[in-house]
Amino acid sequence: MATTTAISIESTTATLIAQLRTVLDLTHTEIQVAETRVAQARTDAVRRELTQNAENARIRAEAIEKAIRDLGGFPDVIGPFLGRAAAAVKALTEQAEPFDEALLGDLALEGQLLDRSRYVKALAVAAKHQDVADLATRLITAHTATVEWLTTVLAEDALGGPAALRRTPVQAAAGLAVKLANMPFTWSTRGAERIAEAVRSVRPAVSGLVERGARTGEIAGKALSGARDGALESAERVTREQGAEDAADAIHAARGASGTLDADELPITGYDELTVTDAANAVKELTEPSDIRVIIAYEEAHKNRQRVVSAAQARVAAIAQEVVGINN
Repeated sequence: MATTTAISIESTTATLIAQLRTVLDLTHTEIQVAETRVAQARTDAVRRELTQNAENARIRAEAIEKAIRDLGGFPDVIGPFLGRAAAAVKALTEQAEPFDEALLGDLALEGQLLDRSRYVKALAVAAKHQDVADLATRLITAHTATVEWLTTVLAEDALGGPAALRRTPVQAAAGLAVKLANMPFTWSTRGAERIAEAVRSVRPAVSGLVERGARTGEIAGKALSGARDGALESAERVTREQGAEDAADAIHAARGASGTLDADELPITGYDELTVTDAANAVKELTEPSDIRVIIAYEEAHKNRQRVVSAAQARVAAIAQEVVGINN
């Protein structure tokens, strides 16, 4: 009986080492993903959080490597390189995906890490490796927190509020394409022609930029900073004149998301005259994520007061967590 038990523990330990190696490889990918997300952080606070998350993941990777060695195994030496490669491929492919799909990919990675960490804990308990069980508990805590954070970011985006992470320009375009493909076109043919004419009026300026060989980012920045704003405002006016209120509301929302609404169109009366403290307090009273998104976009495009932006971000995160049932 004792021999059978010893064999069983040895077999479980071998499985434990194999699972730890997989968790280690996934953790290296997690590190690289966290680092790529830093550039998408909306605020300095989020940027610092993501940077710290990457560092914490490195610490976890070192602890996992030690656990593998203590169990008599050898960490996969190419794991870090595979992690970087996997993250690089993920970052490249997600540029053609809508923002939510990219975040769902992050969530799937963290979900797998969480599930495998739970399995590792069960294996460690069965094989009587208390130190590994304790490590697994720390991993479970860390990945649970990250899953909740990513779930919150997705909820923020779904509710129309300012998510903690920004979409890249390509992701924004992909998301817009999806929305346009699903939008019912209910206004008249003549109305559509007038909208097209309003948009065509800015085409020469954009074409000129392209012909001069400007970089893609410069083209987008110059076009969006001037011609686009006028085109959107004209398009909103035309669609309302045509009675297409839903389309006009969608364009108005796009203007709000880009921070180009006039001060008197904001959901907070007299916003431009508010101090930092008063503006932050006023944002905390808003209940609609879309209104918060308008305020934060306007703030970023004008005064860019980080305290106000952070207050707005915290407010929409609280609303999102309430919606998805996360209690903090």
